Amino acid sequence: MSELLERVDALQNVMSKLVHRYQKLQRHNELLQAENEQLKQDNDNLHEVLQNWEAKYSTLKTANAMLGSNEYKRETKLKINAMMRELDACIAQLAD
Repeated sequence: MSELLERVDALQNVMSKLVHRYQKLQRHNELLQAENEQLKQDNDNLHEVLQNWEAKYSTLKTANAMLGSNEYKRETKLKINAMMRELDACIAQLAD
């Protein structure tokens, strides 16, 4: 009978350790999930900042080209041609 009690005691100890470990892992998992969400939000914010800077850079490039910079002459001509096509399309739609 005492052997059975020892086994039950050992089983209780093992179960207690398992429950404690499970709770510890659960808390750790919650922390990791919160950190993951924060990192996703930070990533989204940085992606938005990057897009803003890319737009600003593009605008500055266009402005520099329109000021007569030789480096961007081809791009300037292409942009002006694209704008002219857009204007022609708008005029054609208004004429209809």
